[in-house]
Amino acid sequence: MLSVLSIRDIVLIRELDIEFDGGLAVLSGETGAGKSILLDSLSLALGARGDGDLVRVGQKQGQVSAIFDVEPDHHVFELLKENDLAYGGGQDSVILRRTQNADGRTRAYVNDQPVSVALLKQIGQALVEIHGQHEERAMVDPATHRDLVDAFGRLAPQRNAVAEAHQNWRQAARELKDLKARVEQANRDADYLRSSVEELSQLAPQEGEEEELAGRRQTMMAAEKIASDLDEAYQVLAGQASPIPTLVNTMRKLERKSDSAPGVLDSAIECFGVAVDALAQAETELERALRLSEFDPQELENAEERLFALRAASRKYKVPVEGLAAHSQKMGRDLADLDAGEDRLLELEQQTQKMRAVLETKAADLSEARRQAGEVLSDKVMVELPALKLEKARFFVDLQSMGDEIGSEGNDLVEFHVQTNPGTRPGALMKVASGGELSRFLLALKVVLADRGSAPTLVFDEIDTGVGGAVADAIGGRLSNLSRHVQVLSVTHAPQVAARAQAHFLISKDGEQDVETRIHTIDGDSRLEEIARMLSGAQVTAEARAAAARLLEAG
Repeated sequence: MLSVLSIRDIVLIRELDIEFDGGLAVLSGETGAGKSILLDSLSLALGARGDGDLVRVGQKQGQVSAIFDVEPDHHVFELLKENDLAYGGGQDSVILRRTQNADGRTRAYVNDQPVSVALLKQIGQALVEIHGQHEERAMVDPATHRDLVDAFGRLAPQRNAVAEAHQNWRQAARELKDLKARVEQANRDADYLRSSVEELSQLAPQEGEEEELAGRRQTMMAAEKIASDLDEAYQVLAGQASPIPTLVNTMRKLERKSDSAPGVLDSAIECFGVAVDALAQAETELERALRLSEFDPQELENAEERLFALRAASRKYKVPVEGLAAHSQKMGRDLADLDAGEDRLLELEQQTQKMRAVLETKAADLSEARRQAGEVLSDKVMVELPALKLEKARFFVDLQSMGDEIGSEGNDLVEFHVQTNPGTRPGALMKVASGGELSRFLLALKVVLADRGSAPTLVFDEIDTGVGGAVADAIGGRLSNLSRHVQVLSVTHAPQVAARAQAHFLISKDGEQDVETRIHTIDGDSRLEEIARMLSGAQVTAEARAAAARLLEAG
């Protein structure tokens, strides 16, 4: 429960510390005294949207702290542990703090550790539920009725199971749709794919083949150009007209004559020898060059045909020659996928059908759970109606199926229906109930739904507005009953509600130039006087005091 609320420099509040106990506590005061400021401050500590205008005029920053004493088994401690925010040593307190700067910036803290506003709000919602006049707009909106029934029936596990089954089915259905599209496209391209795979398989392109063929072709074409010149040069040295034999014979004649003329022919003979040796070496090199330049014309033709075939395939399939091998492998895999696609398609169809069946089963289970929760909710609301002067009215939860249309939240349309009098046509709450009836139906709903809430503190903000007499007394009785199980704080204008409280806080304004909102506990004569004021207005009469005394005695 909320044990302490501390407020500093928020709107008209300079400094305020309020201690609360369990049970029912009411906050009253004249219009404009600052009751809304108090709730705005609490909401700020719980993670509501900040506003620089909340800071007291002349101050740079305001601050609100809320201390909660919580049962050790409450689920909020799991949330704290998940975020490393829990106190050690078994301490069961939770401290929420929020600072609000005049420039609009805010900072949030849980147990004196900085947190995001989103996490502060999540923790705040686990500790406090606020039921106010604005909430009525949501409660009359049929779009919220399914969520309210689910919350009342604590159907989160079944709802999560449906959401998970729906996600699995949607994912399988998407995969099935994508695969069908691929298989259909592949079937349309099957003839082209098969002929292409066959063509590339026959061509059998190899990595690096183009470069090798181009180099070999260039070599053979170059050799073809110089082959005739090489042969002609070789024939000059090795043919019948070769000068080498003549030179050798001439050198031999000179050698035979050298003895008859010593020293005269030696240099000439040596030069002839060098010339003969050089020509013989030239002949040998030309012979080697001829052997190297030899090629099979058919080989050149084959190389050119292969190279042209590879480049033609490159243009046809719009990939580089170097990529033909990889492209051939890919098309082969695509063809294999096409052959296997039909089997996979059948398998995925069966899988999708199974997941749809699971979804339908879980959605049916959720629908049945909703039907049962709706019946219990209807019965509990009906119990509240007589005391609210709606003893002839009937409230029920209308649940309609959307048939085969199943979403992540099931396939139910849920709407609150009422019948205000026997013999009248029942219909939607908002359409059938009059203004006064609507407020009382909504109060009954609030009481029943709040009783199922998980928060240890419930705040009711002027839910008794516009009602009085027996209806206001019935509201007080229901809030008092609720306070036996949870802490209840009620901002009220109804003396019948205030008289039933275990604690009564009076909110007032002091000062003329520097106005401040103050709050203090009242009891005894001061409480009697306040309830009398609530009964009679500004002029408190003896009759109002007597009536207030009777209310307090009855409460």
